[in-house]
Amino acid sequence: MGLTTRTVLDGLHFAEAPTMGPDGALYLSDFYAHEVLRVDLDSWTSEHVVTIDEQPSGLGWLADGSLLIVSMNDLSLRRLDARGELHHHADLSSVARGSSNDMLVDPQGRAWVGDFGFDFYGTLRDDPEADPLFGPDADPPTASIALVTPEGKVTSAADGLRFPNGMVQLGDGTLVVAETVGKCLTAFDIDGHHLVNRRTYADLRAAGPAGEAVLPDGICIDDEDRIWVSDPANSGAVRLVDGVADLHVATSQPCFAVAIVGDLLICCTAETSNSTIAATRRTGRLETCHLDPATS
Repeated sequence: MGLTTRTVLDGLHFAEAPTMGPDGALYLSDFYAHEVLRVDLDSWTSEHVVTIDEQPSGLGWLADGSLLIVSMNDLSLRRLDARGELHHHADLSSVARGSSNDMLVDPQGRAWVGDFGFDFYGTLRDDPEADPLFGPDADPPTASIALVTPEGKVTSAADGLRFPNGMVQLGDGTLVVAETVGKCLTAFDIDGHHLVNRRTYADLRAAGPAGEAVLPDGICIDDEDRIWVSDPANSGAVRLVDGVADLHVATSQPCFAVAIVGDLLICCTAETSNSTIAATRRTGRLETCHLDPATS
């Protein structure tokens, strides 16, 4: 069964990491506008929150109301406090290679942060037509997940992942990470500062709407522990039940991140993830789909 979306906000460059804030608004990073935005879910209007010169990516909230923001290209984690002041929270350079990327902040305030594993932007500077993630010959080096404690201490939690991207935590505490190039979701148990008992949660090599491979980017989880997966290669999103695709949603262009708010699926879409294009064109959109009670 498939559903389609409607556009509620456009004019973005490349939106990622849609995250609900404690104020009931949606927060997201626009990579190439170098800003974090707050989006009102009633009017779908956006407002500037903070500028991150080295590109914002993953977002997450601490118990004191502070917003953690991945600063991609200087391999750091920033903290925006309740007064609106921006602080350096952690240096990820001891773990991350390439650019830092998506992040999950768990209920204990631990931040799990992935990285690219290679110089993605340098590759595109050398060859603007390259597709080092979604191209048929994409085979970048593996990458890591860093753990950042609430106090800002950084350790390596896991390595050897094929472009770790979006992350969620299941109700039983399991951490699930999307491996974009690996075409899978991978599950871990959390053991202190380490991710252990690595296993495949979902094989996505034939999970697309017509049996195509899904190269997962951002992911989110609903109230029933079902994982929603953005599907850039097939311009849509996929819902997984016990690791198996059971619902597809079509978007107007490639979908790179998803969020669920009640019965509303929110998709971050753009023409491409290629920065030589996305940084110069505002093709980024938020698209939404109300899930019919029969499907939700």
